[in-house]
Amino acid sequence: MTGEQFLLLPGPTPIPDRVLRAMNRPMINHRGPEFKNIIFEIMEGVKKIYQTKHNILIYPSSGTGALEAAIVNFISPGDKVLAVSIGVFGERFATIAQKFGADVEIIESEWGKPIDFQLIRDRVLKDVNNEIKAILITHNETSTGVFNDIKLLKEVLGDHPALVMVDAVSSLAALDLKMDDWELDVVISGSQKAFMVPPGLSFMAFNEKALQAYENSRMPKFYWDISLGLDYLEKGQTPFTPAISIFYGLQESLRMMLEEGLDNILNRHQFYRQIVRLSVKEMGLNLLAPESNASPAVTSVIAPNNIGANRIRRVMQDEFNITLAGGQKSLDDVVFRIGHLGYIRELDLLSCLAALEMALVKLGFNLELGCGIKKAQTLLYDNHC
Repeated sequence: MTGEQFLLLPGPTPIPDRVLRAMNRPMINHRGPEFKNIIFEIMEGVKKIYQTKHNILIYPSSGTGALEAAIVNFISPGDKVLAVSIGVFGERFATIAQKFGADVEIIESEWGKPIDFQLIRDRVLKDVNNEIKAILITHNETSTGVFNDIKLLKEVLGDHPALVMVDAVSSLAALDLKMDDWELDVVISGSQKAFMVPPGLSFMAFNEKALQAYENSRMPKFYWDISLGLDYLEKGQTPFTPAISIFYGLQESLRMMLEEGLDNILNRHQFYRQIVRLSVKEMGLNLLAPESNASPAVTSVIAPNNIGANRIRRVMQDEFNITLAGGQKSLDDVVFRIGHLGYIRELDLLSCLAALEMALVKLGFNLELGCGIKKAQTLLYDNHC
């Protein structure tokens, strides 16, 4: 099928027309006054989304680049690091720390479940000499569609001095995150998720406690060095050539986000989660994530055993031009993932759910056409009327 794809992934997400038009502008001098005005406006907007007054740097990279930036700036080789993993991206954060020589201990949960914070509490209580220098945790695990309730960390850690370093690449502006109130020391995010711009920018926010750790860090760094970033930011610049077109888009997307209001954005994502989960259940399918910790960014749906997730995804792509995400590693062909993150609209969800019903029937699954879509329509109607 030709035409524009219906992109229902946990990233990259669809781009609003306003953002696309903003990006279609000529290049400017990235050391000049026009770019200075852009980056200062962007920094103020991003801080509002992070709910922080602390430092933020923007890197020309994917979210993984900023995860590496966090490791090399705030951790030293040999440091004891506690990594919390509930899926693929929790594993990735831990692996980056290991590659740079940190002594990484992993606390994990079964995929499809959030972490048990009592495990973190028990481990920290045993660390009487404060050997653990940092705790790495993923806020929203897109590989499973589960989020960790990281505001609990403050209570769990007590007065333990370990840095709290959060992968919020897919959660920021989809799931509430209050960096300052929850005393999170380093928080990483990315442009291609709820910020509604193309891949290519990552954000790293860090507080004074993290800056003190930077002063003692012995990790080699150059491109990611925050001292370079902070020095250049004072002049309204970046240390190295920025992705100017994506900065144009980010400036416009932040204007859209602030017009909508952060609370409204968060409520919209929660509502979309409800639509997808309840509609899929009406179709007779099961969900991977528990209701209490189900992601507002992406829903993992367990495929019928006799069909498989990848066959469903192929039919959705080939017949309806709808792109869904697959399962990763042990979840390959077990789940398919419906993204409802960023610039997803209500009619996008209706189209996806209607097509999913038809795909399932075509593949021999026993359901009555319209059962799931009716649930979605009812929820939307009640919301509007």
